[in-house]
Amino acid sequence: MGLAKPGRLAVSLAGPLLVGLGLLLWWLTLPGPLLPPDRMDYRPVPFTALDGWTRDDHAAALAAFLLSCERIGKWPDERRLGGRDGVAGQAADWSAACRAARGVETGQPVPARRFFEDFFQAVAVSSGGRRSGLFTGYYEPTLRGSRVRAAPYTVPLYALPQDLVKVDLGEFSEDLAGKRIVGRLQGRRLRPYHERQGIAAGALAGQALELVYVDSAVDAFFLHIQGSGRVELAAGGEMRLGYAGGNGRRYYAIGRELIKRGILNKDQVSMQSIRAWLRANPEQGRAVMDLNPSFIFFRELHGPGPVGALGVALTPGRSIAVDRRLIPLGVPIWLQASRPSADPGHGERPLHRLVLAQDTGGAITGGVRGDMFWGHGDRAAAIAGRMKHPGEWFLLLPKALAARL
Repeated sequence: MGLAKPGRLAVSLAGPLLVGLGLLLWWLTLPGPLLPPDRMDYRPVPFTALDGWTRDDHAAALAAFLLSCERIGKWPDERRLGGRDGVAGQAADWSAACRAARGVETGQPVPARRFFEDFFQAVAVSSGGRRSGLFTGYYEPTLRGSRVRAAPYTVPLYALPQDLVKVDLGEFSEDLAGKRIVGRLQGRRLRPYHERQGIAAGALAGQALELVYVDSAVDAFFLHIQGSGRVELAAGGEMRLGYAGGNGRRYYAIGRELIKRGILNKDQVSMQSIRAWLRANPEQGRAVMDLNPSFIFFRELHGPGPVGALGVALTPGRSIAVDRRLIPLGVPIWLQASRPSADPGHGERPLHRLVLAQDTGGAITGGVRGDMFWGHGDRAAAIAGRMKHPGEWFLLLPKALAARL
């Protein structure tokens, strides 16, 4: 204590110096500037940098790529593939690779791999400065239903309403390129479309939009999340349903709500655990489902399916849904992630394979964010319902396009 008085002058002088030094150290140790979440960066890498590249079944990927080519080949040469920064160029930029792909012997992994190496450059992707993102799964569920409303089939699945209006804002301003809104006209004004709760309460009644009635509101809710499915009809036979459009409302993951309420913890959340709680708590479950304002409309499918946003039939284990604002539809992507085993007791397995961006979804947002399509049946449901894993990916671009980066 006796040293305090003589030291006052030194302290008074040192104070500003220490504060200044502290501010300097604080500034020097700040993390780098926060990047916009939609900022995309691309870095060419050799195929040797792709973990597991030579072990994949490239013939299976080539078959899915040919479906992308079939669609892209019908577009005008100048049509852009979409995504951020025009990274995937125009349809004409893909014509040489698509022609060559048609000449590769089918079912042969090694020639297929050489094709991809000869015509493409792998490009590491980061979004908002991050290379890693979240990868989930979806599948084609089976429901029970009837084309005629009769107990227990009372929950309707709707076709796309005629009063639903889709607007591409990019047609009005270049600053809004890639952004779309959905609504309905009230007089001369475009208003947001009905939310899930309003539709469940009868907002679409009397419009003859009911495609089929199913026996479970919970199953119908999960069909909305998956985007396509099958309905075993009480009168016999089966109908297949595909995505026709949405109400434009933002998707809200109800698993987040169950965590917030303390009903499930983060490690417990899966399609299976959420479904079990909704079934066990029907009254509360209806209220929780209504918290997700997003609502999906369907169309009956005939022929191969389900069909993704690119307009081609999805390939189980090879088609992946992406955020089409940032990742172009149709392109091959090397995915490095993991997935759960179909048997819950067997842990995780590597998921390093070549996939195709052929679908999209309301919950898929971000430049490193994907939703893998696993197909139909119990095995697909077991994997898709529990898949929630980190990973990274690499676009495969025609070499001429990659050279422009």
